[in-house]
Amino acid sequence: MELNLGNWLLALSPVLTVLVLMVGVGWGGSRAGSAGFLVALALSLTAFGGDANLALVAIGKSMLLAIDVLYIVWMALFFYNVTNEAGAVSLIGRNLQRLTADRAAQSLLISWIFVSLIQGVGGFGVPIAVVAPLLVGLGYTATQSVIMASLGHGWAVTFGSLGTSFVALTAVTGLPGEALAHDAALILGFACLISGALVAYVSAGLMGFLRSIPMLLVVGAAMGLTQWWIATNGIWTLGATSGALAGALVGVIYVLSPLHQGGGQRENATKDDSGRSLVLALAAYVILLLLAFSVNLIEPLERLMDGVMIRLEFPAVATALGWAVPAETGRAISVFGHAGAILFYAGLVAFLLYRAAGSFESPRVWRDIWSKVRISALKSTISILALVAMASLMTHTGMTQIIARGISETFDADIYPLFAPFIGTLGAFMTGSNANSNVVFGALQQETATLLALSVPIILAGQTAGASLGSVLAPAKIIVGCSTVGLGGQEGPVIRRMLLLGLIPVLFVALFTFARLVNA
Repeated sequence: MELNLGNWLLALSPVLTVLVLMVGVGWGGSRAGSAGFLVALALSLTAFGGDANLALVAIGKSMLLAIDVLYIVWMALFFYNVTNEAGAVSLIGRNLQRLTADRAAQSLLISWIFVSLIQGVGGFGVPIAVVAPLLVGLGYTATQSVIMASLGHGWAVTFGSLGTSFVALTAVTGLPGEALAHDAALILGFACLISGALVAYVSAGLMGFLRSIPMLLVVGAAMGLTQWWIATNGIWTLGATSGALAGALVGVIYVLSPLHQGGGQRENATKDDSGRSLVLALAAYVILLLLAFSVNLIEPLERLMDGVMIRLEFPAVATALGWAVPAETGRAISVFGHAGAILFYAGLVAFLLYRAAGSFESPRVWRDIWSKVRISALKSTISILALVAMASLMTHTGMTQIIARGISETFDADIYPLFAPFIGTLGAFMTGSNANSNVVFGALQQETATLLALSVPIILAGQTAGASLGSVLAPAKIIVGCSTVGLGGQEGPVIRRMLLLGLIPVLFVALFTFARLVNA
């Protein structure tokens, strides 16, 4: 399809529809997402040359993608309600306050370090769904909690989820991981500091951020350098996990050391908040991490858990304007080895543990938990179904590619590096996935860098770093977080503030990418 301003604006219009309705008008994700889907469907059948068969294939694939996401959403809500009904969330919050009275330091421990650790072994939306309620338990507003949990782990997405997004980048570009890991990990390590700084600012304002600078530098260096070392030594599947573990060790040592001057007086534990109670409260999260590590790293167990897969084959489709999508298998869903299944196992084991310990007050607690899950998940389910279908229609009719081409062909070699990360961010914002953005735009960025005689590894590093940071801004992910803190249907104001803050690290990554090319 010929690229011109009119076609570019038409291709962008479904995304603009969602943004205007959510950010400008204040609609919730279910209404705005449905409107965006209808716009994409109408355009795919008219201006972009699709037909009913293409639309059915695209929507069919999107249903598998949505199930993949919703499996996590429903089970994350189940896990959260189990821990909340047992009083674990509030107990962890009270004890964290005793570790340090500094609000900024508290938020960094949970919504920068702990959330990144979960991202290392988890996937779509799990870190936000697990951590946002913990922050509410600490006394933060629901909006603050979603924003901090989202922004805090943006740096860890590319090498998180066992390196899925980075592997996708190597697959689509045909370049070895060894050629791409250095620059990608270097830029993301820099982004780690910016992510932590935003968490401190949202948590405790400007003074809290200034007070946190020593902790940000010490812990950020530990996380960023560890991820870089692990990734550049060929173990990129554990890059974010290793970085977050290093951050957890250094972070706890730091807040307990004389270097930490902002903690004030620590309180003594009460009888009800004894060490034994805290261990019990933390048990659910320890179980979750152990199960995630085991299922993903122990190959015989992984093969066993992935023994039952849902797969559907989809035929090749093409638009009347020449855009073609080959025949392929849709998203494969592991029934028993999925991240959602792991959340369910962890929640079930925690439920039995808490019930044996007498932590539940209501005799109908099992029914109460699932009732709350159903109520919280309904609007999120509609939102995610609509948004994923919109993104799939845009991909299958070439709209996504037209948007990226319009950006890449507008700028010359001198300034293109400043925009490469924003292309990655746009792709992740539309699809909700760092991996999908790399698949859709990775080859385009590689080709553009070659044509403009720019360093391909650095441009691709900017692509995946921008996508990593942009993935946490995606409406689909924010909806997941909002659903666990009582903001279902009220995502518009959260996204509005998220965009204002979330584009800051992308801008820094763009400047850093530009500086790397200048000095390369």
